[in-house]
Amino acid sequence: MKSILIKDTTREEREQIVNESIGNVYGGCDGCAVGIIDMYDDYIEGRKELREINVAFKANYESGYGDDEKGGCAYVRY
Repeated sequence: MKSILIKDTTREEREQIVNESIGNVYGGCDGCAVGIIDMYDDYIEGRKELREINVAFKANYESGYGDDEKGGCAYVRY
């Protein structure tokens, strides 16, 4: 597998990596995928690695569940 690090890729390759990873961003979408693509602009432009962007996103993610509902599968409501 080829490295996806900024130092090992061109801008065009990074753009292709993001587009292929996310999939069809325009077909049948409510516009949300375009925002996700924008999230990766720093990677495409060579400013941040994918790992940095994904970690920052995960750190700011909130599930919407209250503190009393931690644990177990988030997809199953008890």
